[in-house]
Amino acid sequence: MTFRLCYLLAAWICILFIPGLSEGGKLLVVPMDGSHWLSMKQLVLKLKERGHEVVVLIPEVSWQMGKGQSYTVKTYPVDYTLEDLDNSFEEFLSVHLSGQPFPLNALALYNISKHTFRIFFVQCKNLFSSTEIMQYLNQSGFDALLTDPIALCGATVANYLSIPYVFFMRGFPCNLHYEASKCPSPLSYVPRLFTFNSDNMTFFQRVENALIALLELVYCNAFYTDGLKFSSEILQREVSLVDMLNGASIWLLRYDFVFEYVRPVMPNMVFIGGVNCAQSKPLSKIYRTKVSEIVNDMGKMCEE
Repeated sequence: MTFRLCYLLAAWICILFIPGLSEGGKLLVVPMDGSHWLSMKQLVLKLKERGHEVVVLIPEVSWQMGKGQSYTVKTYPVDYTLEDLDNSFEEFLSVHLSGQPFPLNALALYNISKHTFRIFFVQCKNLFSSTEIMQYLNQSGFDALLTDPIALCGATVANYLSIPYVFFMRGFPCNLHYEASKCPSPLSYVPRLFTFNSDNMTFFQRVENALIALLELVYCNAFYTDGLKFSSEILQREVSLVDMLNGASIWLLRYDFVFEYVRPVMPNMVFIGGVNCAQSKPLSKIYRTKVSEIVNDMGKMCEE
């Protein structure tokens, strides 16, 4: 029954992308800032092009998110400045580039990630504190919600409005995107976040991987403590990370299966390729000629 429902939901999402076969729906989008939005924006534009009514909720302070080109934008005030965002990102980046050995690198990344997540949750609190926005959401009758789930805000909004929601994402900390969907993820093969290992690990790297995995639930709960507490208050029931994630109808995974570690996935998890930037422009004539020369040289080498 569960698999059948997943296939029906997947078919419904696919139909949305086929012009002329479906009546335009009303879609609410709760995005993330930065590169997350640059990827999602391409999907939002395409859905609008196919005749769907799209409304994007964005904070008044952001890096790339601004006025919509063809979709409707609804903004809400926030308690931080653009300088706060810049400082947070600079700190986050400097820790990633510090080159500290394990376990110092893991501890430093944990601390800075926890700080960054607090900003995400403040943003969500600001959204629900906006009387104008909440009145609009309650009266608009949206059919579905599209969100990047990393901050849980979109999932909280969808549960609050009792509408189906779709995740558009690259990955999750703590292996949550596979944990929530019950996908196998063997410790001897799949490297955990913060280890910087590949799938070809030595014995000691596997030990390191296992230790990180044991700590995942602890530090992920620490990341999301404030967010889960807020979501529980809004939804008026106790919620867990798994509760918020496994309610998604479809998981659109924006990477290619061939670049990921081979593993089973659930029927409602769809690989959509590396949608990580704006649509590329055609190569110039000089580059096309150069590429052709390289391909020809490689062909001669293979023949030899």
